[in-house]
Amino acid sequence: MQEAQALSMNINQLPSISEESIDRYMQTVRAIPTLTEHEERQLAERFFNESDLEAARKLVVSHLRFVLYIAQGYRGYGLPIADLVQEGNIGLMKAVKRFNPNVGVRLVSFAVHWIRAEIHEFILKNWRIVKVATTKAQRKLFFNLRSAKKRLGWLSHKEVETVAKDLGVSTKEVLEMEKRLSSYDTSFDMPVDADDDDDQNFSPSAYLEDNRYDPAVLIEEIEWETCRDLQLQQSVEKLDDRSRNILEKRWLDDDNKTTLQELADHYKISAERIRQIENSAMKKIRKQMTLLA
Repeated sequence: MQEAQALSMNINQLPSISEESIDRYMQTVRAIPTLTEHEERQLAERFFNESDLEAARKLVVSHLRFVLYIAQGYRGYGLPIADLVQEGNIGLMKAVKRFNPNVGVRLVSFAVHWIRAEIHEFILKNWRIVKVATTKAQRKLFFNLRSAKKRLGWLSHKEVETVAKDLGVSTKEVLEMEKRLSSYDTSFDMPVDADDDDDQNFSPSAYLEDNRYDPAVLIEEIEWETCRDLQLQQSVEKLDDRSRNILEKRWLDDDNKTTLQELADHYKISAERIRQIENSAMKKIRKQMTLLA
């Protein structure tokens, strides 16, 4: 944990990113020289074997251009490129932390998965107010179907079947995701500068009411519960002592509910007879409460 925190503090020295400075950031990153395979391996071994944070920083900095390249492929989601790059950089840092130079692959090949994973997670959380993808199959559909729709527009029945087969999901899931991708978020409240008489500005806040906390409704619910409790108490009091005691021991004693066999031993009758008395008492209570209602 301390190593991860130290790496994050060290990485904070990287060029800052904002929408206003993204062009300058791109120029800065592209001017950073790439590492040779030998240089990359030396730095990776220093971090892997010795926890050399300066070596880790150099690995991250030299691969920022690849994050930039990957992030630009997600411009079509309408999210700030600076945010996409920032999330991709987090993925790159996670990749460097987990990279093993002894496996025999270059860091960029290993880091692509981590970079894309962080960007995907950011897009799914921020693309819409309502989440469009929660399961693994939906996530796969979200990114692959958007890519397919750029080429195909609205999917035909045959194209839906093809996408479903290629991605290993059902046609129903493909159609559901296509519908989600084609929908738009609606503001709950009317815009501040909207005309009240304009039908097009009729917002959900005008017709979706929440009566859960209406004082009249709450008082009515409390009075109804009190009335039902009183009816139950009166119905129980009309039972004979043995039936009332069995019900109280079986259902009304929250701390220590008694078993059928324990009651059978107490009254020196069979457990089946206790069950019959219990059922009979319950029927009498239901009948009595119906008469009182």
